[in-house]
Amino acid sequence: MNRNRLMTAFLAPVAIVSLSGCGINSIPTAEEEAKARWADVQNDYQRRSDLIPNLVETVKAAATQEKSILVEVTQARASASQIQVTGDQLTDPAAMARFAEAQSRLTITLQRLQEAYPELKSNKNYETLMVQLEGTENRVARSRERYNGAVQAYNTRIRTFPDVIGAKIFYGADPMVPYEASEEAQTAPKVNFGNTTG
Repeated sequence: MNRNRLMTAFLAPVAIVSLSGCGINSIPTAEEEAKARWADVQNDYQRRSDLIPNLVETVKAAATQEKSILVEVTQARASASQIQVTGDQLTDPAAMARFAEAQSRLTITLQRLQEAYPELKSNKNYETLMVQLEGTENRVARSRERYNGAVQAYNTRIRTFPDVIGAKIFYGADPMVPYEASEEAQTAPKVNFGNTTG
């Protein structure tokens, strides 16, 4: 009996050390980090979405031309607000692509709005909102960068030894999808005030 106790006392720490070396704790930690960074991305997009109605109302009050752009902004905001990605969908490339495309359409319409209303820069409310919006866009970019860093760390962890053992055996971990801008986000928007052809 003493020998069995001695073996158990010896093997228990060895088993604990072995399990800790195969990602038993690091995999969920990395996954939760990526999910937290995704929550930051969503939070910054929500901030941007909350600013847009104020911006649109300010622009409407200051200018009557180019209403189609305002309609585009409102529609793009509504579309972007409807598409959500939960932490469980971070491994679904199609869900991530839909989210990125909706956010990209909104970004492009905001760029059009910014370029189409240069005369509104004299309006203090407009200026203030544009500064807020620019700051929010910078926050969104940083959040996406941090999310992609966390996803890269998680994906690397679940594919490298010894964590790959825990990732496959204990968690059945799948790689997460990094945030990628849609192709249309790569093209600068065309500004047309309706007075040119072609």
